[in-house]
Amino acid sequence: MPNILSEPEHVLRSEALVLRNYDERILQPIGPVGIIAHQLEPSFSDAVNFHLCNRRALTIAKYPEQNQLAGYYRPEYRISVNLKRFNSGEGQASILDTVRGHDLFIITDVLNYGQTYIRYNQEVSISPDEHFEDLCRLISAAHGVSKRTNVVMPYLYQGRRYRRESRESLDCAVMLKRLFELGISNFITFDAHDERIANAVPRHNFESAATSFQLIEALLSECPDLQLDKDHFMVISADEASISRCIYYASVLRVPLGIFYRKYDPRLLDKSEYTLHKLKRSAEKKFLGDNISGKDVLIVDDMIDSGKTALECAEKLKDQDARRVFIAVSFAQFSEGIDKFNEAYDNGLIHRIFATNLIYRPPELLETEWFCDVNLAKYLALLIDGINHDASLSKLINPTERIHSLLNSFNSLKGDENGQN
Repeated sequence: MPNILSEPEHVLRSEALVLRNYDERILQPIGPVGIIAHQLEPSFSDAVNFHLCNRRALTIAKYPEQNQLAGYYRPEYRISVNLKRFNSGEGQASILDTVRGHDLFIITDVLNYGQTYIRYNQEVSISPDEHFEDLCRLISAAHGVSKRTNVVMPYLYQGRRYRRESRESLDCAVMLKRLFELGISNFITFDAHDERIANAVPRHNFESAATSFQLIEALLSECPDLQLDKDHFMVISADEASISRCIYYASVLRVPLGIFYRKYDPRLLDKSEYTLHKLKRSAEKKFLGDNISGKDVLIVDDMIDSGKTALECAEKLKDQDARRVFIAVSFAQFSEGIDKFNEAYDNGLIHRIFATNLIYRPPELLETEWFCDVNLAKYLALLIDGINHDASLSKLINPTERIHSLLNSFNSLKGDENGQN
């Protein structure tokens, strides 16, 4: 019997739903799971494999007959591959272990600039375009051999290029069409910038899983003194593009919502040479919402890129006497470094930034006091396990019920502490 990492009983009951659909019978897997995670940070890859092993051990403990299935429980689900780079920058993919008959999951982090190679005698990081081409090579290498191929791309490659604002390419739509033309069966991402991109492949299975439960759980764990009510807490949208995401957070937390919007200079509208990008850069940010004096505030967005928007909002919120400024994002890129954030933390503009470990984070970021790494390895392992059984994923992908349960536990614990005091 494999070793099992103990879990609370309510967690076991909720996770057991992943393996069953409309009755009490456990669903049979599509085939042995094979995971290609060569493009991930090793620690994250290790954690996903560990949690999948533990999940299968829990299943076998309840359903011993599952252990008779070939390859159902293994200490190592990862498949060895070789993503070779030539000095010219050209690539080649080779799968080194058998994947015949496997339900193959290729997990790729297109933002993993921590991986490098030598090109014309210079060490360069692997770009998102190169990571995507490596993904296509891996799919081609497994074609006709694996029973099914699934792609897990936590950060949606070119996800912000989902609609035209001028004569420009629709890169995300092209990417999705290309992957399904290569023969993949499922595509899983997290917190897509705009989930309507699924309309690019309407006859195929595109899933965008939410990270809101894990981000809220990390916030409550890191800051147990929070008071989640209309008098002490508010959710803030950094711009108009994030409003739908923030409406959800404000609704499940049952707190007020504020929004920053752009006030455009009407003089620019008369100039024929203006572009939408220039107009946005010149616009002044204005805040619309309740009085935030003395309140903790949570800025919610899908990502931090350069960080200019988040820090500008934080400064304006502190100018209005916000107590503490928290930031929660799915992906923290920090494409221009973290020096500005270190300075903002030292000056009291920000208190904590929460972001998932779904993409590469440099060591210097993880060492800071203000950054909180939110681990989604277990969540990803559960998704892989559910997809392998062709089970309903609605309870995993839609986190509302779990968030309400989490908040009830948090408020109950605070009530008990206040009663003791």
